[in-house]
Amino acid sequence: MNRFANLVKPPMWFLALLLAAFVTGCGSSGEDVGAGPSAGSSSTDTVAPGPAGTEGAADSDPTVTSASPINGATDTTTSSSCNDNLVSGRTLTATFSQPMNPATISSSPAGTLRTFTLKETATGIDVPGTVVMSADGTVATFTPTAALKPDTSYTAKITTAATSAEGVPLAKTVKWTFTTKAVPSIGMEPFTCGAAGSFVILAKAGVTNVPTSVITGNVGASPITGAAIGLSCPEVTGTIYSVDAAGPLPCAVVAPGLLTDAVIAAEAMYTNAAGRTSPEAITGLGAGEIGGQTLLPGLYNWTTGVSISTDVTLSGGPDAVWIFQVGEGITQASGTNVILQGGALPENVFWQAPGIVAIGTDAHFEGVVLSQSDITLGTRASVTGRLFSEKSVTLDQNTVTESGPCFVQ
Repeated sequence: MNRFANLVKPPMWFLALLLAAFVTGCGSSGEDVGAGPSAGSSSTDTVAPGPAGTEGAADSDPTVTSASPINGATDTTTSSSCNDNLVSGRTLTATFSQPMNPATISSSPAGTLRTFTLKETATGIDVPGTVVMSADGTVATFTPTAALKPDTSYTAKITTAATSAEGVPLAKTVKWTFTTKAVPSIGMEPFTCGAAGSFVILAKAGVTNVPTSVITGNVGASPITGAAIGLSCPEVTGTIYSVDAAGPLPCAVVAPGLLTDAVIAAEAMYTNAAGRTSPEAITGLGAGEIGGQTLLPGLYNWTTGVSISTDVTLSGGPDAVWIFQVGEGITQASGTNVILQGGALPENVFWQAPGIVAIGTDAHFEGVVLSQSDITLGTRASVTGRLFSEKSVTLDQNTVTESGPCFVQ
């Protein structure tokens, strides 16, 4: 009876350890488990999480009753997010049959324990990350420091160095394996750009320009007259489409039907992007300030505007997708950069905003802009992607380069 009471009401030293280890949300700022000496094991037996792992265990022995991802999972996402806006690799959890001593799982100081680890199955390469216990001591969460590799098998392990609050070791070493999805995203369905995909700049109220700009790709404006397109023919490597003969001469092509279809398609893209949802959407990241951050693929949304005050990095492979749902406008500071890393492509980055999108002087921007308001580029700013505005696009000695085929994977 006393032993049962001790399990329900742990001693004060245990509560203190729990308080030190507790963090809010699914991410953590726990200890590094990517380095350090191997933990010992009192048993060479290994079992998968779940009921089978309890066989032969005494009633007093702690066991791992379940784990996420489950053993044998084949469609695990490569990244995840938390309510506190931490963006990281896909988190792993292990649920224990009784409260555990966090000091034996969340190591302190950092790197001294390797009780809960993750490795690439084929190579044995360690995945660095953090491990913390829940407030009640029954759930351990491993958070990789970066997105996991796509289409890769991983093996998680918890050794018998993990002990209960009463000091009883885990009955047996627990090991489970899972495989990540082939595409490093969080499950967004594709949509195409339709007729809008033929344009690098498309605006309903015209394009103003301070020469000389360098535009690679097609430019169009509709329903406003072609006289509102302020680019000259030598500035555009591509075609300038106009609703009438007032477009820039001698190169403008009159194509009102094509332009109408393109504008409708761009508006549909805006609506589609704004309506996207995901159970792993990252909400309110940085209160709208994303400068200085490295963002993994996924769906991000804000009720406010977004500011890029210093360089921001988007890290992912060529099939990775980012959709940014912005509640107001987007402001990028002068001289800053949107950087794509790891093979990420600008045609898979979508910025949806109802307000003004303002890219600062000498700044560089990447991605497809979908704006219900004006898009303004500061002097000598450059863009690799596309600019679709339901109002006007303002240029000032800019370089705008069309990205690849316009669609979301």
